[in-house]
Amino acid sequence: MKNFALIGAAGYIAPRHLQAIHETGNRLVAAVDPHDSVGILDRYFPDARFFTEIERFDRHLERLRRERRNERVDYVSVCSPNYLHDAHCRLGMRIHADVVCEKPLTINPWNIDALAELEQEFGQRVYTILQLRLLPVLQELKQRVEAERPRQRARLCLSYITRRGAWYQTSWKGDQTKSGGVLMNIGVHFFDLLLWLFGACRHAEVHHASAEKMAGYLELEWADVTWFLSVDRADLPPGYAASGRPAYRSLTLNGREIEFSEGFTELHTVSYREILAGRGFGLSDAKPSVELVYALRSAPTILATPERAHPQLRQTQQAAAPSYETLPPPPR
Repeated sequence: MKNFALIGAAGYIAPRHLQAIHETGNRLVAAVDPHDSVGILDRYFPDARFFTEIERFDRHLERLRRERRNERVDYVSVCSPNYLHDAHCRLGMRIHADVVCEKPLTINPWNIDALAELEQEFGQRVYTILQLRLLPVLQELKQRVEAERPRQRARLCLSYITRRGAWYQTSWKGDQTKSGGVLMNIGVHFFDLLLWLFGACRHAEVHHASAEKMAGYLELEWADVTWFLSVDRADLPPGYAASGRPAYRSLTLNGREIEFSEGFTELHTVSYREILAGRGFGLSDAKPSVELVYALRSAPTILATPERAHPQLRQTQQAAAPSYETLPPPPR
């Protein structure tokens, strides 16, 4: 049994980490969050110490390391806002614990290089959650495309639309400097999947960029990809919002849909099992997708050619275009 501490216990993703710690037979000894709405701890670890100040949390972990060997923390799970991830990874390594960091590992690629230096200095590891790589249907797809001889270029279309309310842009997630924007918040694990399946990015284009949605094109080593990511509920397919379905997720390969919705939310536990077995994904695994997203965030927006335009982008642009037929007649 390993001892865990968790940073960001009141956040959206924390319950999945708590469940994973519990289901892998380990225990949580301490947690921290500036917000105290953490009743979720009662479900899994009611005896865990809770702090609202990171300094007191850090002091407690250091005391456990020096004075209570049986409660010394082996892993720190990081579920805090994106811009704090690398700082909290450093906190974990300084108390001589390994780190399990929610994606994105960082929002700037050079911060990963700094973490790599600290791994060497402290002799610890930083793992991250790249759960789509562990989905059986996608592992089978990887084996199939890599076994293809002669290997052919693939044509992919990625769409992910998940509704977010007005709160979203007011929260830290709406601040590009803190979240990395839509691409980091909802897209980085999809870009990791594409790079893992079809190789490095040779060319990238951004065709639309706003606070709520982005779209573009990627030329990967073995695939051409059109992509569209949105948190605007107006982009959901007809009937989705009315039926209470909060998200639309689609990936087509050469015109055929790849279904990977099943088991999507249970993959944190699988990720923890892999990490505890020494097979987790580390800094070098996470860096290519962080570099790609950073490049896309910095890229200029260009007009898409018809063959590189995502179908959803065409629909969005048509919906936004003014309809002169509906304008009132000019005054006489």
